[in-house]
Amino acid sequence: MDDPRMTPARADLAAKYLEGKVEAARFATGEEFEISDALAPLRRSPSSGAELLTQALRGERATIYDRNGEGWAWGQLNGDGYVGWLPDQALKKPAGQPTHKVIALRTFAFPGPSIKLPPAETLAMGSLLTVLREEGSFAVTGEGWHLPRQHLGPTGSQASDFVAVAEEFVGTPYLWGGKSSLGIDCSGLVQVSLTAAGTGCPRDSDMQQEGLGKALDPRDTKKLKRGDLIFWKGHVAIVRDANTVVHANAYHMATKIERTQDAIARIKASGSDVTAIKRLD
Repeated sequence: MDDPRMTPARADLAAKYLEGKVEAARFATGEEFEISDALAPLRRSPSSGAELLTQALRGERATIYDRNGEGWAWGQLNGDGYVGWLPDQALKKPAGQPTHKVIALRTFAFPGPSIKLPPAETLAMGSLLTVLREEGSFAVTGEGWHLPRQHLGPTGSQASDFVAVAEEFVGTPYLWGGKSSLGIDCSGLVQVSLTAAGTGCPRDSDMQQEGLGKALDPRDTKKLKRGDLIFWKGHVAIVRDANTVVHANAYHMATKIERTQDAIARIKASGSDVTAIKRLD
């Protein structure tokens, strides 16, 4: 059975590319849009009170199949394939291919060439932008925004160590479905960090367990090395070294560095043992 999280199909409507594979009253080709908000919530249903499934960052693309006329659009994120409802006001027609991405944890977009101006926007790591020119210490975008040049990199740039990226998020509040330093969850931390390092990564921890790396013996936690991923039912942590992990977790309600054996014992006491250890290299 197709995973509904990754399959744009409802009883009344489905993506055209699924015709012949799923049953639906009608099929639509869909239309590509660009995320115009700094962070756009992708929700389970078309309501601001609905569960946050994930977030889309500014500049990401989504294929939209349905707009309900009440402020919500249903579609699929082009990056990781997640399906859900986005606010209509967070979408705009694509304006060319982005040239740069935010490589800092977060940055300000100023309306002019001065850091004394009130920022026009706050952008999260991984946000995509089109830079037209450089002006002193600023990169200037098509919107006229001025961003610190050192906070941006070309879209193809890659961090050398995804664990170091994850460590930057220490102290970030835990947010179910979150994908930024304003709030992030366990699998969001893995996805954002690996993406920054140029590795494609699915969104949820069960998808990551299935799709990333090679499996090690889950009972052998004595040979862990930096970059390994430890999975439990509904949770994932990133190994920093032989003794510690970094993970966004609801126990601390934050991204924390924790002794590996302490985390394993605490999570086991709450009813879940380690289900897998994956090595990415």
